[in-house]
Amino acid sequence: MNTARILQQEKEDPYPQTLLRPCRAITGISAILLPYNNDNSVDWASFERTLEHTVSAGLIPAVNMDTGYASLIDEATRLEVLQRTSTVTSGLEFVAGVFVGDSPGQKFDADAYRHGIEETEAVSGTPILFQSFGLSELQEDEVAPAYESVTLSCDQFLFFELGKAFAPFGRIYSLETYEQLMQIPNAVGAKHSSLRRQPEWSRIELRNRVRPDFKVFTGNDLAIDMVMYGSDYLLGLSAFAPDAFARRDAMWAAGDQRFFRLNDVLQYLGAFAFRPPVPAYKHSAAMFLKIQDRITSSATHPDSPRRPETDLEVLSAIASELRQLLEESNE
Repeated sequence: MNTARILQQEKEDPYPQTLLRPCRAITGISAILLPYNNDNSVDWASFERTLEHTVSAGLIPAVNMDTGYASLIDEATRLEVLQRTSTVTSGLEFVAGVFVGDSPGQKFDADAYRHGIEETEAVSGTPILFQSFGLSELQEDEVAPAYESVTLSCDQFLFFELGKAFAPFGRIYSLETYEQLMQIPNAVGAKHSSLRRQPEWSRIELRNRVRPDFKVFTGNDLAIDMVMYGSDYLLGLSAFAPDAFARRDAMWAAGDQRFFRLNDVLQYLGAFAFRPPVPAYKHSAAMFLKIQDRITSSATHPDSPRRPETDLEVLSAIASELRQLLEESNE
């Protein structure tokens, strides 16, 4: 089936039941929130606790992501995150964002990407390449060669497709370009964050046909059930409750019907936390983690948008329901 046929099938079959994959083991990568103190300093103790909690839940942590304010923190903070993550994970797998800050119209900075990859690999992390203005403004036929040029000496890497709801430098590639990127040998997966199902379904079908070992990581916090169709995930939403996500994943692998109830509550949390303005979800995460006594303060990076304090009532109710479901699943 060629790419044109895939696009046509997407229009004809918006609910592709043939992609459903019950009882499948799910690879879960969870973004880690970078917590802050009320004086705008990083709360490193809370960061390490949330990192430890994510690892103990059985998820792969991802640091220096959007959830970790990748576009707002300075180089010193970014390196501190890498060093602390390497120490806490102690040889276990983790993912780290490679972010290149630039402005519209600036040239693609290949050297900056190479530098970020080297920093990540130096502490045994797997790099995931953020987009930048210089990268997202390239012509379609320039995109894959650009990725290849900066990852030649890289053991393995992931890449992003980021919708503009998350960041102005984001871009969702054409399916043809995605196929070219998928076939870079050391590209082992990609996070798709369009917040739409149909483009992700097309990528899953393409992966199944072209490169079955490639991981399509959903970044759709509004449709976390994409794992039922063969996506894995790299989510900001899982930072709120990594233990609940890990339990949900185990239920799917076991064919446990309780998957749907737990997934529904987590999806309600996602719909509430990722409402516009989407970047304010990080404040929602901080409030939710504070409610659970996972972090000390619900403060955020000073340049990040915030939610109204009235959100606490809804978040507290969801946290209570999740606790109840997790307790029931242990019985």
